[in-house]
Amino acid sequence: MEQQFKNICQFYSTTHKLKEVIRSGWKLWHVSSDRLESVAEHIYGTQMLAFAVISELNLDVDINKVVFMLAFHELGECTVGDITPYDNVDKEEKHKRERLAILKILSPLAKAVDVLKLFDDYEMRGSKAASKEAKFCYAIDQLECFLQIKYYDEMGKVDLNRKNERANTEKVRTQQIQQGAKTFSQMFINNALERVKLDQIYVDFAHYLRDNKVFE
Repeated sequence: MEQQFKNICQFYSTTHKLKEVIRSGWKLWHVSSDRLESVAEHIYGTQMLAFAVISELNLDVDINKVVFMLAFHELGECTVGDITPYDNVDKEEKHKRERLAILKILSPLAKAVDVLKLFDDYEMRGSKAASKEAKFCYAIDQLECFLQIKYYDEMGKVDLNRKNERANTEKVRTQQIQQGAKTFSQMFINNALERVKLDQIYVDFAHYLRDNKVFE
């Protein structure tokens, strides 16, 4: 029994780091806040958002699978950090790093294979072999990010007019302003929707977030 206790503590000790891993994108975009969102907070946000979306849109997905998939979808960031679309790391390399990290993190646990299946399912979200839950979780991951930037925007934590020293993010900012973006969150969401493929219902929700005040 002592070994099992040790395994539990080892796993928790590693995953506890996600409370202190700050979401890198908010640093890249110069969010001016004393306290930035951690990866653990992002995971919590996706789970709460998923429950609300399933409830209100009456979606036919397995909520238990969704909750667990979202709990583990960022697990590799315990050791590899939060890799953003602007870090010049291709998808295959990102997947490789995160999967190796997850294998190591899960190694103390007897049920590691169950979590690995969820991670692999999520990573196949763009293929026909992926489950509907994986595709849903990916949409939720994007939408939660949109909600977070709306929060920062509405709280005055970001400035559309502030130039970015990172060439790739500055290019995005400039292009979006030229296309008519009026607020930081509008710029951010419009650019993201050009990069990611979401079902129309989630695109419609993203447009709602972009165009309406969310946080009272």
